[in-house]
Amino acid sequence: MAAAAAAAWPELEAAARERRRELSLPGAAVAERVAAGGGRLPAALLALPLLQSLELSGCAALRELGPGLAAALPALHTLVLAGNALGPAGLGAGLGGALPALRILDLSGNGLEALPAALGGASAAADAEPPGAAPAFPQLRSLNLSGNRLRELGPGLARAAPQLQALLLSGNRLRALPGGLLPPPAAAAAVPGGPFPLLSRLEAADNEVEELGADIAVLPALKSLDVANNHLRELPSALADCPRLKEANFRGNQLKDKRLEKMVNGCQTKAILDYLRAGGRGKGKAESTREEARKKKREKQQKKDGGDGEQDEVEEASKLLVKVLHVSENPAPLVVKVSPGIKDVRPFIVCCVLRGVNLKPGNALKRFLSAQTKLHEDICEKRTLATIATHDLQLVKAPLMYDVQPPDTLKVTPLGRKEIKAKDLLRQLQLEAEEQRKQKKRQNVSGLHRYLQLLDGKDNYPCLVDAEGVVISFPPITNSEKTKIRKDTRDLFLEVTSDTSLQICKDVMDTLILKIAELNRSTLENKEDSGSDNESDALCGPAALNPSQNAQPMLVEQVRVVDTDGNLKVLYPSKTDLSTVSSLLTVIR
Repeated sequence: MAAAAAAAWPELEAAARERRRELSLPGAAVAERVAAGGGRLPAALLALPLLQSLELSGCAALRELGPGLAAALPALHTLVLAGNALGPAGLGAGLGGALPALRILDLSGNGLEALPAALGGASAAADAEPPGAAPAFPQLRSLNLSGNRLRELGPGLARAAPQLQALLLSGNRLRALPGGLLPPPAAAAAVPGGPFPLLSRLEAADNEVEELGADIAVLPALKSLDVANNHLRELPSALADCPRLKEANFRGNQLKDKRLEKMVNGCQTKAILDYLRAGGRGKGKAESTREEARKKKREKQQKKDGGDGEQDEVEEASKLLVKVLHVSENPAPLVVKVSPGIKDVRPFIVCCVLRGVNLKPGNALKRFLSAQTKLHEDICEKRTLATIATHDLQLVKAPLMYDVQPPDTLKVTPLGRKEIKAKDLLRQLQLEAEEQRKQKKRQNVSGLHRYLQLLDGKDNYPCLVDAEGVVISFPPITNSEKTKIRKDTRDLFLEVTSDTSLQICKDVMDTLILKIAELNRSTLENKEDSGSDNESDALCGPAALNPSQNAQPMLVEQVRVVDTDGNLKVLYPSKTDLSTVSSLLTVIR
């Protein structure tokens, strides 16, 4: 019986045999087998402890995860279970334990009417979890609950996922926001750093929200808020107290204040916040007095912090400029083809061309390379989420192919080294890492040596190959000496790859372009001061801004990623890309 069950899941047998880190099971193809197994995930899945990414979406037969999922898959960082028929009880058994590495959880489109206990649902509150207990999802960054039937959220979510950065709730039946999402003041005091200290993106469009509570201002990192198409009649003045709010969508609500509604329809976030800060229309004297007191308090704090009160006045002038050149306007657009074999190795790639950088003066090139290293450490989470590669465009021979090759076939000329086979390079790096450990008498190693484990268990390695058959990039390890950036480089070819998700690639690329734009302007503004080694020189402060220097924006050229038949897979930047950095970057499309 057990043998028959195992034979019914050849995908799992292959994953175990090949020691895979990623597994995607198409819902339509496995629905019959899931139904035959009682509507739950197969037990053989629990025998894949190396699994880091699991997707099973669009399977109407999937009603429960089955017990032990969390304990069996401790390395899981991405779990996508969208468009199934999972309920809170069906999720409870599988998620009833800590997933310490989980960063992305997608439960959209499951018809959930309540959150499972593991995500702070009602039953979690009844269980009276002891103070100081470890959170179930300590690394969770993104939670997608869109397209369900949720009417309320439990306050336990703040405790279960303290590092949450994006919470997607669109298409539910929520009546109030934040509503029960925020714990009561007494309980909130017990949450280190306060509830949701890192939550920057909150989406709750297409619900039944009638009240947007003033406690929304408790979220200190909130940058993007979407409550479009709800039942709001007014907006709280406390919105103006959200210190980082830059993008807000209130369209599709029947607001009583018609002047405010006009601003909303024009997507004028700054104007909306200024209007609310000033008391808006129809406010009483007492409310206006309170608004004035809050304004004075803010101004006082801004002066204390070093003059940040000037920020609003120079915000528009301080924005960096980039211009997008569309494929249709480009006489020779660059194209990247993707081979079918890449989907089982490192499937996601986003590319673009960036023209007009200036790396000649002083330490501009050094600051550029340092910034790239810092992005790898921070937003790329030590290259575990994504890897950046930057090339001198003049040295790139198009068209390009994103392909896979066996370790003993793939040859690359790494930065600062001679041409070598990939398997020999990794062996060389491993020996160097061991030598480092012995010399420094410590466990940690530096440089490329930290990323070797990312290729463990891979039968094929990803690579970007140019028209001459030369490997110019070997993610996540290195790119090639052939396309190395130098001081006289003016135009860049940028690539971001990931084995996690396409959106992560786009978010990293957005941030990379912003950082290069900041560095470019810093170089212009400090062109006579060429001796500083301080990486903070790359950052721009309001006091040094001169809008006239933005007259020549950098040019971002769209790059198409297509399959071998020429069908479009990704176009970057699209109309919706670069939105994550829109508060600092003006994009001319």
